[in-house]
Amino acid sequence: MRAAPGNRVRSLLLLAAGCLAVVSAAADEPVRAERQMVVAANPHAAEAGIRILRDGGGAVDAAIAVQLVLSLVEPQSSGIGGGAFMLHLDRPAAADAPAVVTVYSGRETAPAAAGPDLFQNAGPGGFQSLAYGGRPVGVPGVMRMLEMAHREHGRLPWAELFEPAIALAGNGFEISPRLHSLLDRAGRSAQGESFAGHYFDESGEAWPTGHLLVNEEYAATLRLLAAEGAEVMYTGALARQIVERIHDNPIGEGLMTLEDLAAYRPEKLTALCTPYREWRVCGPRLPSSGGIVVQQMLGLVERFDLPALRDDPVAAIHLIAEAGALAFADRNLYLADPGFVDVPAEELLDPAYLRRRSALIDPGRAMGEVTAGIPAEPVAARLFAPSPLSEMTSTSHFSIVDGDGGAVSMTSSVQGAFGSQLMVGGFILNNQLTDFAFEPEADGRPVANRAEGGKRPLSSMAPSMVFDAEGRLRLVVGSPGGTRIIGYVARAIIGVLDFGLNIQDAVAAPHFLSRGDVLELEQGSDLAVHADALGALGHRVAMRGQNSGLHGIAVDYIDEGRVLYGGVDPRREGLAVGD
Repeated sequence: MRAAPGNRVRSLLLLAAGCLAVVSAAADEPVRAERQMVVAANPHAAEAGIRILRDGGGAVDAAIAVQLVLSLVEPQSSGIGGGAFMLHLDRPAAADAPAVVTVYSGRETAPAAAGPDLFQNAGPGGFQSLAYGGRPVGVPGVMRMLEMAHREHGRLPWAELFEPAIALAGNGFEISPRLHSLLDRAGRSAQGESFAGHYFDESGEAWPTGHLLVNEEYAATLRLLAAEGAEVMYTGALARQIVERIHDNPIGEGLMTLEDLAAYRPEKLTALCTPYREWRVCGPRLPSSGGIVVQQMLGLVERFDLPALRDDPVAAIHLIAEAGALAFADRNLYLADPGFVDVPAEELLDPAYLRRRSALIDPGRAMGEVTAGIPAEPVAARLFAPSPLSEMTSTSHFSIVDGDGGAVSMTSSVQGAFGSQLMVGGFILNNQLTDFAFEPEADGRPVANRAEGGKRPLSSMAPSMVFDAEGRLRLVVGSPGGTRIIGYVARAIIGVLDFGLNIQDAVAAPHFLSRGDVLELEQGSDLAVHADALGALGHRVAMRGQNSGLHGIAVDYIDEGRVLYGGVDPRREGLAVGD
């Protein structure tokens, strides 16, 4: 077994020798294992997951243990008060059987009373009146989603999966540098009473790095969920506490009712899979845009010989960024919860449509302003107006491969850092409703991703898996990062498949992306040396910080066996651990 932390090279991202494929000289080699592996954004979570695998659990069992711990040690990013998308690969019944990839969606829903004006009369407090308090809290979905997946694929008893998180909550964990930094920043606007009381001292200062934080209330919540199942969070005592806190808090009242909680149902969907060269790439379906838009980007660059551009970073960045701009133009117009909007999802991934859109990419010149394509006529979604980007960036991703060939790629979130700043039962409640468009109309037309009762807000979470021509799993990857998730995941996949990077180099490489207006290059990286050349192609270039947390596992096959390689994003504090 070998484990590697991801925080030692945070400031050392390099682009050595002008080569797109070369990353931090100080980065560790990928973590190697032969049987099973967990890669998560916090060491406590990764260790909990590998413990479950060693005790005979499968990938879904480990995922539950990981999420429960992340809710405790990474409360700014994800938790049981939020939502998630899980991509699950069921272990094949026979060596020659096709892989079965399922999406479990635990995306939050808007309360029944929510309407397009959800954020129109939120109060005079500016952003804080929109982002915090009860109004932006969506009905949390992660626990019912995890219970559904466990019912179908769990190997260990449900209650056993709670043991690592219960022990850690009761014994306490040391505040990490990243958690302290984010708490210190949030302290300037901290309003939730339970939030402030738990994470800050009596003088209002964030607990320092190394402080032992005990969360007995969360331990009690976990014991209740372990004993009674997720139902207690939707119809039991915990549900009543959630609704009371949403309506009675010092920030602002929300709309959620007990009926909203009781009515919540997770979704089980077939994964969205499309070919890319000799590979097959799978991701989530709507209401996550991540699957469609990542796969659109890959389809748009497929006609170009990207491997030949490994040592030509300007050309490679240009092509991939242009694909991002085209894909985001479609995303912002067409994509929303398909239960409420007629989305031309299949048409957006049709090879003929992607070829037409790809023809707009000129290797020698940036397109400039980009508009959505017309995948089919008539298209009902053309009645809608484009939606501006609004997602926040506090999310977490983990990747798991178990010893029997099962795998999980799961991205989960409470939305903005520390969600709504409301706590119940020792955990944070999300503010995911801010993923809806704040303005329900534009130019006299409705926006597809406007708020509506029971609707799931559009997401960019993109947990992904890649399979080779023989149907074998080759890559498990995903990232946090708001709408930038799509660019992060697409770049990592291209890094492995086209540039031949190992998984550690692929997740640590400097970021570049376009969401339609500006070509972003990662601040603090040597990509800055290419800014002038990219500007000469017509790009509006900006150096910006990038909040990724790519955590991936690459799978190689040698003779009759396989080898797992784990990659940890140095921008966070994750861990890859395996046997």
